[in-house]
Amino acid sequence: MISPVKIWRNQKKIEALLGKVGEIVSWTKVYVPPAGFISQAPYIVAVVKLKEGKNIICQYVDWGERELVIGQKVKTILRRTQESDTDGVIPYGVKVKPVN
Repeated sequence: MISPVKIWRNQKKIEALLGKVGEIVSWTKVYVPPAGFISQAPYIVAVVKLKEGKNIICQYVDWGERELVIGQKVKTILRRTQESDTDGVIPYGVKVKPVN
């Protein structure tokens, strides 16, 4: 079960990251995901250096082959992170998408 308290505690961290712009430093494609992420496979996980200098690791979404390159400019967004359990809590988190 995903704890609603844990989700609530992470809201401030998530809010502080939304709308930030950065660029891809490194990426990899995940073909064999852990439980809860099977419906998303294969998916891209990227290391992103934000303009503020902070590095984050997150899933890269809404990309095309041309945007899957080191140095690609990206923006942080809020998206569902995994399938919800039987308790009905839908977990959301920070992901990045390309900036055109």
